[in-house]
Amino acid sequence: MSGSFVADTACPATQAIKSGKNPGNVSTETGQSYQLLAGNKDTPTHYLILVPGADPERRWVKISCGHVTGGSAAATPAPADQTKPSAPAPGRPEYVFALSWQPAFCETKSNKTECQAQAPAGFEATHFTLHGLWPQPNGNFYCQVAASDKANDNPAHWRDLPPVNLDADTRAELDQVMPGTKSDLERHEWIKHGTCYGKGQQEYFADALNLMRAVNASPVRELFTKNIGKQVTSDQIRKAFDSAFGAGAGDRVRVSCLVDPSSGRRLIGELTLGLAGPIGPNSSLGELMQASAPTTKAGCPKGTVDPIGFQ
Repeated sequence: MSGSFVADTACPATQAIKSGKNPGNVSTETGQSYQLLAGNKDTPTHYLILVPGADPERRWVKISCGHVTGGSAAATPAPADQTKPSAPAPGRPEYVFALSWQPAFCETKSNKTECQAQAPAGFEATHFTLHGLWPQPNGNFYCQVAASDKANDNPAHWRDLPPVNLDADTRAELDQVMPGTKSDLERHEWIKHGTCYGKGQQEYFADALNLMRAVNASPVRELFTKNIGKQVTSDQIRKAFDSAFGAGAGDRVRVSCLVDPSSGRRLIGELTLGLAGPIGPNSSLGELMQASAPTTKAGCPKGTVDPIGFQ
């Protein structure tokens, strides 16, 4: 599996599932993000995660201890023959909109082309970047996608996925707002998530960029830019969303953190927003958030807003 496991509670992180052997009595930390490595079976009861500083670092945790963001993991994997989008359960978000703070992401992925290209004057130094727009429920992946494209959907082979065809203006904006296009992230996002969106490539990415503009023009971005190098809390972030998009919008936001492997700093890496309702060129992000069910937990309680460049 790929992606991150975000702990919603403190749980034992064991070396073995059956025996419960736990050298060092290691536990997950609430709100902390861990690299996700594997599940113990097709429909997993436990995830194998990487716990920096533990000995050994590879540990098993129950899937009920947290949630997964990004990557290819789902608590209940989608059927292999899935051909059309699934409907979300009542009261659940219809979409998850994922925003990255790129400098933090790059602290853990320094070999990525887009991370090597970071610059102090770059867009990603002071703006949120686009990770993805994901139709729900989780596991609603790869709609009418060829088996060969599924097989190529890992970072080492994203270049082998079909190219995404966009008009010139949308492509230029996407290349700025999604730095991962340098590593063909847009091909992955379309194959895995966009194929279940119900629209074409142009509309899928244009809709996502429209929502990104709203976030980057809001007090949420101001909160981050004013606190680069400092810590912010999930409460501050949620209040900024309330200010920008109406009372209660912040209750639809989950904060994910990651650990800088070189310094041990806890960094804010991603915000995920629950949305509900039809999305189009004139959609209001506030209305889409208000229409979604509240998120039960805010996620990571606090973390540092990482400056651009490797720290």
